Amino acid sequence: MKETDLLNKTRLGIIGGSGLYDLDGLKDVCWQRVESPFGRPSDEMLTGRLDGLDLVFLPRHGRGHRLSPTDINYRANIDALKRLGVTDILSISAVGSFREDLKPGDFVIVDQYIDRTFAREKSFFGDGMVAHVSVAEPTCRALSDIVEQALKKASIPYHRGGTYLAMEGPQFSTMAESRLYRSWGCDVVGMSNMPEAKLAREAEICYCPVAMVTDYDSWHEGHGTVDVQDILKVLAGNVDKGKELVRTVAPLLAQAADRHPCAKGCDHALDMALITAPDRRDPEAMARLQAITARVLGHRQEGGEQ
Repeated sequence: MKETDLLNKTRLGIIGGSGLYDLDGLKDVCWQRVESPFGRPSDEMLTGRLDGLDLVFLPRHGRGHRLSPTDINYRANIDALKRLGVTDILSISAVGSFREDLKPGDFVIVDQYIDRTFAREKSFFGDGMVAHVSVAEPTCRALSDIVEQALKKASIPYHRGGTYLAMEGPQFSTMAESRLYRSWGCDVVGMSNMPEAKLAREAEICYCPVAMVTDYDSWHEGHGTVDVQDILKVLAGNVDKGKELVRTVAPLLAQAADRHPCAKGCDHALDMALITAPDRRDPEAMARLQAITARVLGHRQEGGEQ
C-alpha cells in the first residue's frame, strides 16, 4: 500500500463475527497475509471493491471459527487493518439480549460499553511509550449515521443505541451474572467487541459496532438457558442480513468518500494522547507503533502486505 494511496480515502474494514466468514459480490478480490509487529491476525485479509468502495474483510474468529474470543489477537487485527489503510470499521457480532424488545433477529447499533474482559491485551501503548485516549464516546456517531441509513434501506429491524456488556467467555453467563448485567442497564452481552473498540480508537479508525441478537442470555424465564443449537439457527438468518447490510452500506459510504477527516474527531484521537517525553520513548516500542502513530509522529506508513 503506497503512502499516497492512504491519504483522504475512505477504505471500509469489515470485521465479521460468528457465522460471517466471507463476503459475496466483491470485485478484484484477493486474500492476503498482513504482517503485524503485534503478532498474527485472526486470518488473511480479503481485499476488494464493492460499489466503488475499497473494502477489507477480516473474519474475527478465522475461517472455520478457529479462535475463541479470548484467543483473538485484537491488537494484530487492528494494526493489520490500519496498515491496509482502513479508515472505517463496521464490526458485526452476535450477542445476547437483556431487553424484551431486543428480539432474536434484531440488530443493535451499539454506542456504549462496559468492559468485563480480563485476559486480553487492551492497548497498543505501554512500557516505553505511554498514551491515554478518550473512549467516553467509544463509537463513531458519523459512521453510525450511515450504517443506520443502510439498515433502514435494507429493511432490517434495528435499534439505535445500546450498551454492550463485554464478558470474557468462552462460557455464557450464569443466571446471576445475566440478571446483574441487566440491572446495570446493559442492553446486550457479547465476548468480542472489547478491546477491539478501544484499539480502533487508539489507531484513529472510525468504529461502528452492529450487534446481531441471537438469544435472551439466561435472565429470561420464558426462554430458559442459552442453547447453542438455537443460537445457530438464528445466526444463519442474521448472517444473511449482515451480508445485506454490507452490500447496502458500501454505496452509501462511497458517496460520502470525502468525509475524512472525521467530523467527530475519531481520526485525531492521538492529538493530545501521547504522554511519554520524546527523549524517553523506547525505540523498539516506537517501531512496533509505526502504523498506529504514523500521522502524529510522521512515520513512513508501510503496508505490510505479503
